[in-house]
Amino acid sequence: MIEASGSYPCKLAIMLETALTAFTTFFAVIGPIDTAVLLASLTPNMTPAERRSIAMKAVFIATIIILIFVLVGQPVLTQLGVSIAALQTAGGIVLFIIALEMTLARRPGPVASLSAKESEETEDKAEAHAEIAVFPFATPLLAGPGAMTGAIVLAANTKGDFELLGAVIAAILAVMLVTLIFLLTAQEIHQFIGLTARKVIVRVFGVLLAALAVQSIFNGISAAHIFG
Repeated sequence: MIEASGSYPCKLAIMLETALTAFTTFFAVIGPIDTAVLLASLTPNMTPAERRSIAMKAVFIATIIILIFVLVGQPVLTQLGVSIAALQTAGGIVLFIIALEMTLARRPGPVASLSAKESEETEDKAEAHAEIAVFPFATPLLAGPGAMTGAIVLAANTKGDFELLGAVIAAILAVMLVTLIFLLTAQEIHQFIGLTARKVIVRVFGVLLAALAVQSIFNGISAAHIFG
């Protein structure tokens, strides 16, 4: 009875740590604030209803994409002969590069996804509303390479534990809910948050993501037993 009662808090702590790691990772790579500012910038002539439609569609599609990578990403890699250790190391390197770009303010800004001409055309054509919900918002801004890689790596780290996998999925859903809230209030955020505040937030999460990425690399190297 003592052992059982002691193991539950330990398991709960591990689940909480897993969920917190997943939440921090996805919040950093998705960048809800950046995406919300971009949404307000690209849709100044749209009505609030049109902007809400774009936000909900983009978040829904991105969530489905990320969950697919969480649930079936590892089995696919297993069929390809890619080990979890290799995945952790490679995924950590990719996430570290993204974190480095964020921290050094060299992160490819969402605006860079569209040229000035493309942005103008997107705003001027009402028929393009549905398209911009898919590209660039759903992917690659929300469900981009960083989110996809993070999904596979975090799922692999659970080592088949369904409770830990549930914690990862719960964290993803929480991040996407926060993202949806930001997108639904994009115009207000765009007016309230200044450029300096956005840069500070991006850099802070860049440092956190870098630490998580390095830990993933260490875990991969350790699991591969490269140094004996």
